[in-house]
Amino acid sequence: MAEAQLQQFLEKVRQLNAFVALSEADPALRAALRDCDDHHQVVALARSCGFEIGRRWGEPAAGDGAEAGSAGEGASLVRGPCPNAGEEVTTVLLQTPQLRLERIHSCSASSPEGFWYDQTEQEWVLLLQGSARLQFADEAEPRSLACGDALLISAGRRHRLLASDPSPGTIWLALFWTPHPADSLPTH
Repeated sequence: MAEAQLQQFLEKVRQLNAFVALSEADPALRAALRDCDDHHQVVALARSCGFEIGRRWGEPAAGDGAEAGSAGEGASLVRGPCPNAGEEVTTVLLQTPQLRLERIHSCSASSPEGFWYDQTEQEWVLLLQGSARLQFADEAEPRSLACGDALLISAGRRHRLLASDPSPGTIWLALFWTPHPADSLPTH
């Protein structure tokens, strides 16, 4: 582990310990913590008390380095402003007649009720930040994806986004291409 990563880790531990100590000393805060249903609510509660405990391992602090949103040299795929809750921002990073590469940043987003993506293109996605839950029409149970997970979605395979993370959101790298009739890619 590099020294910078070690310092980042130790700072998060310090922030967590301070938040725990405050919650043990303040009955109202302890009750609010007990009422949290998920990690994101705990992170938001800690932030309201001045503690930043939500940054994931290897995730840069807000405002570090280049902003996302362009395919230019030095652009970051994981830094940049988070969209408003319930929204998704798509940036085309590269496009040729054969393929399209997109960065998709979603924040507490989901597909509208009853809506299913049914694309004519193949899609390969990689989660660069956050997590998401997808539902496929041909699967009974939703799929949970975490940072680093990749998935191939074959053309014509109906799917929908059930949930993406709240701020700082979920960032996807999505590669789209039109399949050739001779392609025999797996459907899962």
